[in-house]
This record gives sequence, structure tokens and C-alpha cells, in this order.
Amino acid sequence: MCEAKRTVTIIYCCEGNLELFRDTRHFSLNVYGEMIIPAKYKRGKTIVAICEGEIKILNSVGDRLISQH
Repeated sequence: MCEAKRTVTIIYCCEGNLELFRDTRHFSLNVYGEMIIPAKYKRGKTIVAICEGEIKILNSVGDRLISQH
């Protein structure tokens, strides 16, 4: 039996840090089709957005600020 999974890109920041990170992962779905993000993965992170599939961010807020200094 094949376990159902969903590919998502998660945009998050870590505790005490305003820098944004992104991570593409495959998470399991429960019997109702809802995605399950393990507590171990979420620990220490503030999730800003969950996007369907793999995405490529061309520019973000922090990119401009860092490039000017």
C-alpha cells in the first residue's frame, strides 16, 4: 500500500531570528486528506506560509535590505 503524500514549500523563520527560510518537503496525508506536519519539524519555527508544490522565490524582503549594505 502506498502512503499518500503532498509536496509543499514551507516558508518560516526561526525563534529569535527575522530571517526567512524555505524548505520543500513531502508530508503524509491522514485518512481525511489533510496534511500532517510533524511536531518535531515545527519545533523552533514560526511558519509564515505553506505553498503547494515546489516554488522558487525570486526576491524577498530581506534580499533587498542585505544587498544595499
